[in-house]
Parts: sequence; structure tokens; C-alpha cells
Amino acid sequence: MTHRTTPPPRICPNCDGFASAAITLGGRDPHGRLRTITAHCPACQGTGTTHRRARRNLEGARA
Repeated sequence: MTHRTTPPPRICPNCDGFASAAITLGGRDPHGRLRTITAHCPACQGTGTTHRRARRNLEGARA
């Protein structure tokens, strides 16, 4: 019996898998740490992968 392997996850084409980035705001807080915010890729919502989309039949979709 052969074992089935799961397919590798699809990497998001918008962020190339680097879905989150820490961006410094400049300056430091009162404790001496850099002030940062985290930005997530809007296409994959910070996961770095995309879901396989079901193929849709686009015939007749245009008017």
C-alpha cells in the first residue's frame, strides 16, 4: 500500500511567503524599545499561503 503525501502549500504570489513584516515607527518608547507595528499581507491575511481555488466555469458570465 502506498502512502499518499499531502501537496505542498501554495505560496502567496503577492508576498512570496513573507506574509508579515515589522515596521519601525521611528523613535523609542519610555522603556527604550523600538516602536514597531506589524503589517500583514492583505491577499493571504498573514498566512503566506493561498488556497487552491475551485475552477469555475466562466462561460456565459460576460454579457
